[in-house]
Amino acid sequence: MEFSLLIVDDSPVMRKFIRRVIEASGFAVARFLEAGNGEEALTVLDGERVDAVLTDINMPRMDGEQLLRSIECREGLRQIPVVVVSTDSTDLRITRMRVLGAKGYVTKPFLPETLRDELERVLGVAGV
Repeated sequence: MEFSLLIVDDSPVMRKFIRRVIEASGFAVARFLEAGNGEEALTVLDGERVDAVLTDINMPRMDGEQLLRSIECREGLRQIPVVVVSTDSTDLRITRMRVLGAKGYVTKPFLPETLRDELERVLGVAGV
């Protein structure tokens, strides 16, 4: 099975890096979609079906916290697992993001296997 992933980060370089890391990890992806902030992500999610969202926290216009709140408020989006990918590794931040609805959290920098394993966990698949 191949998955459709939305990568949300204000840095085009980081979006490309995450995409390459996922590809290098062997995780089966049919399609990558991208957004530069939470507002763009919601626009993508309104028009496209995705299996999971990977989002940064600190972004202009709509940050990762606001994006999580918006996803949780929308019936059609609530079931999509969100994995936060951030440099903030504090317990307080991780707990806050999980309370807001994040199903996973990966701290930058990370190994390809770490991101793959977290995606497999939140999507309920093993060794895809």
